Amino acid sequence: MDIQHIHDLFLSCDSVSIDTRKILPNSFFVAIKGDHFDANTFAKEALEKGAKYVLMDNSDYFIDERTIVVKDSLMALQALAKFHRNYLQLPIIALTGSNGKTTTKELIQVVLSKKFRTKATLGNLNNHIGVPLTLLSFDTNTQIGIVEMGANHQKEIEFLCDIAQPDYGYITNFGKAHLEGFGGVEGVIKGKSEMYTFLSQHGKAVFVNLEDPLQVVKTKAMRVVSFGLNKPEAFVNIAAVSANPFVKIQWATTTINSHLIGLYNANNINAAITIGKYFEVEDNAIQQAIEGYIPENNRSQLVHKNTNEIILDAYNANPSSMAVAIANFSQLEKENKIAILGDMFELGTDSIVEHKTLVDLLLKETTITCYFIGKDFYQSQTAKSHLHFYETFEKFIEALQKEPLQHKMILIKGSRGMALERTLEYL
Repeated sequence: MDIQHIHDLFLSCDSVSIDTRKILPNSFFVAIKGDHFDANTFAKEALEKGAKYVLMDNSDYFIDERTIVVKDSLMALQALAKFHRNYLQLPIIALTGSNGKTTTKELIQVVLSKKFRTKATLGNLNNHIGVPLTLLSFDTNTQIGIVEMGANHQKEIEFLCDIAQPDYGYITNFGKAHLEGFGGVEGVIKGKSEMYTFLSQHGKAVFVNLEDPLQVVKTKAMRVVSFGLNKPEAFVNIAAVSANPFVKIQWATTTINSHLIGLYNANNINAAITIGKYFEVEDNAIQQAIEGYIPENNRSQLVHKNTNEIILDAYNANPSSMAVAIANFSQLEKENKIAILGDMFELGTDSIVEHKTLVDLLLKETTITCYFIGKDFYQSQTAKSHLHFYETFEKFIEALQKEPLQHKMILIKGSRGMALERTLEYL
């Protein structure tokens, strides 16, 4: 069956799914093999739960004309997504980067939604499966699509751009993330820059932060829409930024008081302002959108628990995001500051060095009492009274229960695998 016919069948459905636990009536179910399961075995269940069609790659589970057998379900999903994207012909904004992708994507969406019918990547479904699912969620009512792209190795952004065919792109930053897969910082820069390569080859536009020298250098021959702090030459010139703890932006005659914590979120806001202005969203609408955005999902949330005030930034961490979070935390005009920091994953052979670098950084921050959790931080321990090291989360909790934290300003940050949001239960 050719992709045109599969697309026709897809269009007769209301949604797409790869999980029978979340399947909806009249949906298009794609059976993808995982490391520990074969979704082809769920074809019958998917139809019983209301799927109209099942796309599969194992004919042993063929049922009737509602089951579409292809050579490879994942490749068919990706091809279907690209076909659907070209069928819709709507403008698509793609973004990637080491830090801030999801927050920036959500800010862009709330801003553009003030004028357009937009759809964007749900959560962080930003990989070789998530991007196709995002594209297939767009329909003829969608006026602008926003696609987040994640990567942990080179050629991945290139592959995702080939599927999504973006018209515009933005790279939040180049940081120390997924060093193991990318092969070091230079590999990160090369891998993320694959978005610039695609946009340049296809004559598309890129949004650029003029305060980031790498962005400026890598886009000098491209169609650029720029922003920056005190940069009169920029498309959007930001007059001032501050954070204590929430980010405040002054731009043109407008002041935006956000609910985002930390100066590291200023550029995420500035990018959303710039993209809003480019698409001619009115200034007051941009202000309303950003001021109305409340972060969630453990991303720079301000949480009050009993007597403690908590910056919960536990969704993920890498050396770059950890360093800026600590810098912001150290500048807060608060007393009794506590940092609860978890191991950073996917750093490969650089892991111990990067963990030790952060410990050394906090050696100097004597106003912050630090609790380091995880085996890599534990290997970097140093005998200082304001630094405490625990090899496991359980050992940390044992110590915490003996000496509860009260009346503290607390930063919680670590990689997703550390799940440090669990700490809230014990505060």
